[in-house]
Amino acid sequence: MSNKQLHEIPYSVLDLSPVIVGETPADSLKKTLDLAQHAEKWGYNRYWLAEHHSMPGIASSATSVVIGHVAGGTERIRVGSGGIMLPNHAPLVIAEQFGTLESLYPGRIDLGLGRAPGTDQVTAHALRRENMSNGEDFPEQVDELRAYLKADGGGNRVRAIPGEGLDIPIWLLGSSGFSARLSAQLGLPFSFASHFSPDNTLPALDVYRRNFKPSEVLDKPYAMVGVNVIAADTEEKAAYLATSMQQQFLNLVRGIPSKLKPPVQSMEGIWSPYEKASIDQQLRTTMIGTPETVKAKLQEFLDETKADEMIINAQIFDHQDRLRSYEIVSEVFSK
Repeated sequence: MSNKQLHEIPYSVLDLSPVIVGETPADSLKKTLDLAQHAEKWGYNRYWLAEHHSMPGIASSATSVVIGHVAGGTERIRVGSGGIMLPNHAPLVIAEQFGTLESLYPGRIDLGLGRAPGTDQVTAHALRRENMSNGEDFPEQVDELRAYLKADGGGNRVRAIPGEGLDIPIWLLGSSGFSARLSAQLGLPFSFASHFSPDNTLPALDVYRRNFKPSEVLDKPYAMVGVNVIAADTEEKAAYLATSMQQQFLNLVRGIPSKLKPPVQSMEGIWSPYEKASIDQQLRTTMIGTPETVKAKLQEFLDETKADEMIINAQIFDHQDRLRSYEIVSEVFSK
């Protein structure tokens, strides 16, 4: 089997709606819509937003609300969740929310589901109150949600309206083998978080492909991988812009999540050698550089993963620089 080329696969956006130092979530959400409108113009396939809670630097906590905002301000691009953390919610509520979105924007909504809390234990408790779940019942939650979306409401006494009978593609997201195995068993598309869990990428994709059972949704596996890309017109500028993301990961490692900080000329003196090694390892699936460098690295990653689609995350401080990075990525994929 010959290797796929970048121009042969779809490319998408993963947006955490970064809140930068000196700004508010209101500013971030305006920029999210602007980026989505540009992404649509540049040929991106889908635009996904992620659920995180109690994070000063992420504005997409009410994920389905932001999806509605983005879908309402665009025309064609698919808009969805990367992902909704299902243990935080009653499956009925998610069926109704996404049923509403699909009713408003037919044929454009994706429902990506994760089983992590997307936050710390204290916040998880605030979200779930007494209904604490460690994610072990995720398969049952997925079944319940899918039943609400069936044409007859899955024979449930409780019905999701809007929701039932709507064709809303469900994806499972993962950073380990658990969701890889479950999406294979259910015959669903799978999206892997390579952008922060590089070590598990190939093993999880292998589990997914080896165990895949065809379903009414898919007759063969469909795997999307997450990648961080910081692209600029010079290597120096790209390396400079990437320091915002490096500082963000450093603060996460230190347990002090923060707004996205401005780039710095050098990370020396900001992180210790141990912290640098740890973050470099976690950000291995990060492509930083000029269009040529980024293209070569993305092609190498495609050869390695044989992914069917890539979803690109770019934590960049300045909005114009962020737009330029995504524009470069679109050029890299379309040539």
